[in-house]
Amino acid sequence: MMKCIEYGHEIVALANLMPLDDSVDDLDSYMYQTQNLSYTMTQGDEVEDLYILLSKVKEQMPSVTAVSSGAIASDYQRLRVENICSRLGLVSLAYLWKQDQSLLLEEMITKGIEAITVKVAAMGLLPSKHLGKEIAHLQHYLHQLKELYGINVCGEGGEYETLTLNCPLFVNAKIVLDDFKVVHHSLDSIAPAGVLQPLTFHLEHKREFISSTSDDYDVRENGRPSIFEVEACVQHVGALCHSVTSEVVMDKDIELEVARTKRDDTFSVICWIHGSSKPSGGLQRDLATVLKKTDLLLSEEGYGWADVLYIHLYISDMNEFSLANETYVSFITEEKCYMGVPSRSTVELPLTQAGLGRAAIEVLVATDRSKKVLHVQSISCWAPSCIGPYSQATLHKEILYMAGQLGLDPPTMKLRQGGAIAELDQALENCEAVAKNFNCSLASSGIILVIYCSASMTPLEKKAIQGKINLFLKQRGFCVADNGNLRNLLDLMLLFILTSDLPKSALVEVKPILYVPKDEETESGSHMLEPSCVTTPDYWGFDHLPFDSSFCQKCVIHGKICAGSISITNDLATEICSGSLNSDTSFEDSILSIPICMRKIARFCIYLLDKSLLENQFSWEDITNLRFYFPVGSCTPSDSLFSIFRDAFDEFAVLSGRIDTDKGSIYNLVPVVGAGRSAESMDDVITCELVATKP
Repeated sequence: MMKCIEYGHEIVALANLMPLDDSVDDLDSYMYQTQNLSYTMTQGDEVEDLYILLSKVKEQMPSVTAVSSGAIASDYQRLRVENICSRLGLVSLAYLWKQDQSLLLEEMITKGIEAITVKVAAMGLLPSKHLGKEIAHLQHYLHQLKELYGINVCGEGGEYETLTLNCPLFVNAKIVLDDFKVVHHSLDSIAPAGVLQPLTFHLEHKREFISSTSDDYDVRENGRPSIFEVEACVQHVGALCHSVTSEVVMDKDIELEVARTKRDDTFSVICWIHGSSKPSGGLQRDLATVLKKTDLLLSEEGYGWADVLYIHLYISDMNEFSLANETYVSFITEEKCYMGVPSRSTVELPLTQAGLGRAAIEVLVATDRSKKVLHVQSISCWAPSCIGPYSQATLHKEILYMAGQLGLDPPTMKLRQGGAIAELDQALENCEAVAKNFNCSLASSGIILVIYCSASMTPLEKKAIQGKINLFLKQRGFCVADNGNLRNLLDLMLLFILTSDLPKSALVEVKPILYVPKDEETESGSHMLEPSCVTTPDYWGFDHLPFDSSFCQKCVIHGKICAGSISITNDLATEICSGSLNSDTSFEDSILSIPICMRKIARFCIYLLDKSLLENQFSWEDITNLRFYFPVGSCTPSDSLFSIFRDAFDEFAVLSGRIDTDKGSIYNLVPVVGAGRSAESMDDVITCELVATKP
């Protein structure tokens, strides 16, 4: 409650559940003890009683917008409160979530919270000795028990419970216990349990009375707080379990294009609108169409949204972000995604300029249903909340796919002030907070770091962004070296994508992919093995060209992951197309030769991708996602570019026999404002991003 006030909220109501039988002091709780990472409505569960209680609060006080809970580490409690809030249209606040318990206990004591233990149930805590003691008195002893037995010093594991007798929020009086008794629930010799039952008490008025901050938020009648009693009505629970889903009919007038990678167990499906000659029906209509088509494609293969790990959502106008979300949540719901909702990145791209409608989607699918999802909808001090059917991160087969992170201050959910560099700094902090939940970090585990930059960013801000990233990479090396693992430092790949706009008009969005090994095998340095000496067939005559590797990035974990990127700059494009250009003519000047040049560039990209896959003992069948970013302002129309890449892959399939293009494309051509491997030079002709994994 004190944290709520600290972050600008007004406390307008207190809601409390209690047993109908006054003689019962302690109840078995679904909310605090159910061993599950999702919540399903259950008749007789006191969580449903809480739903009814909070429904009554909303009825009496329609202006209520949020519910605060004290969850620190309990997913079970947080998930249940979030479920209720979602159903009631309320925001869940959990400002203590993931906070260091030692620091939190110290802060409680320092800020004047006087609380006594009223229940103990842990090794080292004796009912006869420790019940009724203030937490300030027990603080040192609790830390001793933490060292001895690993208890939670804030009692988050049920080790103890407290009753607050005084705190700064008690402006008029504090509670004084006159008499109480100790009731033993268990006389276990190792971890006895007992509760304190207050018998009599009185209020002791404080010398300085501080009046209520505002009568506008004082829920009182004639100067006294209003008290409402609500009795749970279990017969309503069945009605609460009913959910309504809207049926969306796919627009048959919209021409769609679909691509799919070849893996059977982990693959990408890309769906976009093709044909600039037809007018768009608006963002919601276009998005509903591509979502419905994707839904049908998944269903045809026996899968659904529950199997999706990650979603890239591309829209044409960020001003319609809320409308896009409305459509999104009509397809992708927590009920459908019972194993956890997919993580998501959303950016605005120049889709309409490229003739690709107003919405496009790319989904990463895994068929084995072994994913681990982190989805925190509560606003906290930990990391930005994800209020809706999209999660902070999804772990699957040692790869952590993290949602795009903005530079949001977690407790306020507002962009950090100070421009692009401040937003990037906060976004990196948010990424680190999420990574910590999976026992990894950007410093030691990063494979790819995609940094989306808004087109509204100034040249000076781009330069500052690059400087911040360079500093991050330098500190990253120092951090890993301090832990003695420098030889196992992954070759983190950096991609900078210039977008039309970002959510909340942010300047930066960071999207990491990390490697999270199941065991300590990385200590052996196995991922540092040199590429095998395999001769790459040269079907198009690129072997003789004197290229260096400065335009390529690669991160390989032997036998598991092969990730790479290719930056085709103007200078490199000129070299590739030298045979097609007139002497002393740059790529940018050779407008008439563009189709010929782009064909060579497409072939060159395929040649390098094939080379990287072969050298690291991967195949085209192992690809999970393949993207080619192209600037919409280039001379080549998007229709021509699609045809050029399709023809190049078809030609490669015939020449090599190592890829099957009969069933369609395996790649995503993504229109952008710009792209590159540096924030200061996002002007590539083509930027390629590849991720391949072994089953």
